Amino acid sequence: MAQLSLFLALGLAAGALSGLLGIGGGILVVPALVFFLGMSQQQAQGTTLAMMIPPIGLLAALTYYRHGLVDIKAAALLCAGFFLGGLFGAKIATSISNQLLARIFGLFLLFVSLRMLLFSK
Repeated sequence: MAQLSLFLALGLAAGALSGLLGIGGGILVVPALVFFLGMSQQQAQGTTLAMMIPPIGLLAALTYYRHGLVDIKAAALLCAGFFLGGLFGAKIATSISNQLLARIFGLFLLFVSLRMLLFSK
């Protein structure tokens, strides 16, 4: 039961941060699944991708849309790219070691963090 509550709390936190900052599950959910719930990097990434199958951001996107803050054409193109790119990325991720994948993920987060801290306008 405690693990079910943890999954729900993690989903709520990820949803709140997604709506607030526009970040996806990868930044919060993947590390939490690895460090707090003992999943492998690949299992955490697969679980996070499965979490996005329902129209997960629909209510948040609708709120932004109502404020005139959504470019529908850009969103549609991003969606198409994400759909195909996800397949390509998943094939690579499942063919490399968990350790290498975790290091690539960590380096990506470090790069993004430094870029945001040092070069934000």
